[in-house]
Parts: sequence; C-alpha cells; structure tokens
Amino acid sequence: MNDLSELIVQFIKQAKSGELTTAQYPREWGGLKMKVSFGQGMPARIPWISFTAPEISVSKGIYPVYLYYKDLKTLILAYGVSETAESPISWPVEIINNIQTVGAFFDKDVPRYGSSFMFKAYKVEINGDKVIFTNHDNKNEATGKDLDSDLITLIEYYKKVVALPNSPAVANINQGLFYMEKQLEDFIIHNWEKTELGKRFDLIIEEGEPLSQQYKTDIGPIDILAKDKRTNSYVVIELKKNQTSDDTVGQIARYMGWIKDVKKDADVSGVIIAGDYDKKLDYALSIVPNVEVYLYKVDFTLEEFKGVK
Repeated sequence: MNDLSELIVQFIKQAKSGELTTAQYPREWGGLKMKVSFGQGMPARIPWISFTAPEISVSKGIYPVYLYYKDLKTLILAYGVSETAESPISWPVEIINNIQTVGAFFDKDVPRYGSSFMFKAYKVEINGDKVIFTNHDNKNEATGKDLDSDLITLIEYYKKVVALPNSPAVANINQGLFYMEKQLEDFIIHNWEKTELGKRFDLIIEEGEPLSQQYKTDIGPIDILAKDKRTNSYVVIELKKNQTSDDTVGQIARYMGWIKDVKKDADVSGVIIAGDYDKKLDYALSIVPNVEVYLYKVDFTLEEFKGVK
C-alpha cells in the first residue's frame, strides 16, 4: 500500500489550479477502487476522492471519501453516502446514530455531501508549493503518516462493514447484512409462506400476476404491499435501507396515507423491516399508529463434506 499523502497534496494543488484531468491518479488503493473528481466541464466546488468496494459505485453506495471544501479551506475524510441514488447498503447504526454529518459539522448548509458522516477534518493552508494540513480536533499539524493512518483506519472499518473477503479482519455476519439488503426484498417475496409475515399477510395477486413487490403508486414504489388475512386491510411493508429512522418512518407514513386516500382503506397498517432497532426509530413510531417492526437475521450452518459415495 503506497503512501497516499503525496497524492492528497497533488489533489489539493490541482483543485486550486482548476485543472480537471485525473488520468495521473491511480485507479486502486488499499484493495478498493479509487476515483478522483474535480468536476465535469467546469471545476466543482467540492472535489473528491472516493474508495469503493468492487460492486459499489459512487452514485449508489457507501464508501470512504475525501471531500475538499475549497471555500472553507477544509478537507473532510468522511463515511460517504451517495447522493445520486438510494444505496442498497448503509453505514452501521453506530455511525448513523452517533457520528455527526458533514452539514452538522459546518453548522450550515453546504453545497453538497452534507449527509455524509464525519471521520476526520483538516484545515488546509496552501503556502507556495507547500500544503499544510492541521487536525481540526487538536489543532496540530497532520503529517503524511497521520493522513495515511487515518485513511487506513477508515478503509479497514469499511471493509468489515461490506464484508469484503480480502479484509484482514473477520467480518461479523451481522455486518454483512448491510451488503445483502439489496437481496432481502427478493428473499422475502420468494420465501413468503415460510416467514412470519406470510403467517399474517397475503401477497396481492391479480389475474395470476403478482403485484405486491415494488407496488407502483404516483408517489413512488412501495417495497411490498400485502393484505391482512384477518381484516383484508392493506399492509405497507418497507425495508429500512440506507436511511435514518426518521426517513423510514416518514416514508411508510406517506405510503400509508396514499393507501388510505386512494384505496379508501382507513385501517391500513405498516411494517418496517430492519437489521437493528434504535431509540430514534422507537420515538418516531410512538406517534405513528399501526406500524410495527420486524428484525431480520441471517444464519447459516456448516456441514462436513464426506465425499460422493
């Protein structure tokens, strides 16, 4: 793993110059894809360097990222969150609930990337050919080794979150859940009768066509729409994916409101499926009636292979 600090200095200088080319930067670092952007067609207000797992993209995922807020003379190393499209995975609840966002750090609306989470902040001073980084936390100058160490720490944590096989640490199975959420919806539908949901609710099938998954509405698709076996009322089922608890509760309430209005079902209920439960979700649900939570877990067993007889 080569030192990245010299490339960061080059990155800062180039951001000041307005040059947009990136061919001179490596495409891989630390076992991850590396991408540098200074803008397209014109210089971006916030150039960035991202590090993504093989199957994750900057436009739809989570990843370590450097964000250079030129106007604020600040370089942020962040738990990045894509802004272009909803990510199939999310940072663990320990990050979402306990780490401030970039927007909260600056205590103001920033042009972009305010929803990513803070890891480290460095004040940047350009003095001729020299670039000086100062740690925001202790006001000490950050050396090249400091920069490299900070990034390595974040990258190794990221590898455990997405359960990359080349991570030096053994990933906890629950951390791997964040990577598998994109398959969870399909799994639930295909195994409906074997789940707790299948015992209480029926999938919607009309003229032989299954309609429940990604049920279309004029305010967006519902992850799964079902019907209560006992009351025949609609049940809106949403997966908590790459969202805060507030976003999830707001989303399911919106869809329930749509069902109540369009389908004329005043008894519509909701189910949130999540990998974990937190106090924010608990408080949010305390004022939203008829919504319950299911937690999913992944389990597996190993059996000795005794050969073919």
